[in-house]
Amino acid sequence: MTVSGFTFNAFSENTYLLHDASGACAIVDPGCYERAEQQALQQYIKDHNLRVELLLNTHCHIDHVFGNQFVLDTWPGTPFLIHQADLATLRAVPTYAPNYGFPLYNPAEPTGFLTPGEPLRFGETELEVRFAPGHAPGHVVFYHAPTKAVIGGDVLFRGSIGRTDLPGGDYDTLIRSIREQLLTLPDDTTVYPGHGPATTVGAERVSNPFLR
Repeated sequence: MTVSGFTFNAFSENTYLLHDASGACAIVDPGCYERAEQQALQQYIKDHNLRVELLLNTHCHIDHVFGNQFVLDTWPGTPFLIHQADLATLRAVPTYAPNYGFPLYNPAEPTGFLTPGEPLRFGETELEVRFAPGHAPGHVVFYHAPTKAVIGGDVLFRGSIGRTDLPGGDYDTLIRSIREQLLTLPDDTTVYPGHGPATTVGAERVSNPFLR
């Protein structure tokens, strides 16, 4: 599995395309709000002859969901999956998006829900869904064991952790999620976070000040 990343919107959010040799791909946390951002995502998929098979959200804060409806409009019939515990988080976005300066936000409804522990498949790829609340009540991460890669959303960052002062956030829950769902992975697992550069489980285990 190949992980291709884009940084979108005023929050510098990381959007990820997961794709394999079959040409199938999953779009995770499309943060594309501006037309140029949408076109960049669409052009990459076209240039690499990819077939969009899944739309996934690690969680549903505003910066991670801007492009959901764009994806569904551009690739009709794509399954759109979130954890059910974050449905209220997703549905709250239209109530505050204009106040954040995003009046053109177009909300989308999921077509189904993720079940932690059950394999998630697209093309030749199988992902493990791990439940990691604390930053958001329905936060999940996606782990690909063969390449030791985890799409981590806003749980663990290089030298930091996700904020817990937003609705549904809880510091102790987040730390427990990190310890149980991320630090149990091999040290050489690459963590692709929702903001900022990638890191590894081992590096954060040793140096992250929040995990000492």
